[in-house]
Amino acid sequence: QVQLVESGGGLVQAGASLKLSCAASGRGVFSGYTVAWFRQAPGREREIVATISGTALYTYYADSVKGRFTISRDNSKNTVYLQMTGLKPEDTAVFYCAAARIFYQNVDPREYDSWGQGTQVTVSS
Repeated sequence: QVQLVESGGGLVQAGASLKLSCAASGRGVFSGYTVAWFRQAPGREREIVATISGTALYTYYADSVKGRFTISRDNSKNTVYLQMTGLKPEDTAVFYCAAARIFYQNVDPREYDSWGQGTQVTVSS
């Protein structure tokens, strides 16, 4: 497992941009981990936002964020990013990063064994 810490959340207006970061530490080669961003809004289940393979060759996006969000990683810094543009009020949620030694297509949160504490993103209309 790795330890994950998210940062970059905040309160923004609709249409604005934010960039979230997920910094990893601990044992293991970071490039061996698929990393995902999930989000959870009040009263709703945790849902996948995006995933990125260990070498960044492959990515997956939920339909709701395609074309607006971009996931990337810098393995030299043990960090994964989520660039969010065109934010909408419905994007309001706590965003979590998660990691596991699994295929990037895996979008089930139960398959991820390392989680950060989450960062709040609030988009006002």
